[in-house]
Amino acid sequence: MEILLGLVSLVLVMIPLWRIMQRTGRDPWLSVLFISPPIGTFAFFVILAFGRWPAAASHLPSDTSAA
Repeated sequence: MEILLGLVSLVLVMIPLWRIMQRTGRDPWLSVLFISPPIGTFAFFVILAFGRWPAAASHLPSDTSAA
């Protein structure tokens, strides 16, 4: 019963994280880092906070300044 509860809670956490990674332009498989709670969670947030966001780079305005 405890294993089933753990798997259900893992899936309930992984689905939103998968979507977050897709929307930021990263590989959604990085959400698998949450399987190892202390280190994986820390690594996930470090990658998300300090890494480049590929999806944001595609929305930047082009540099068309007249000099």
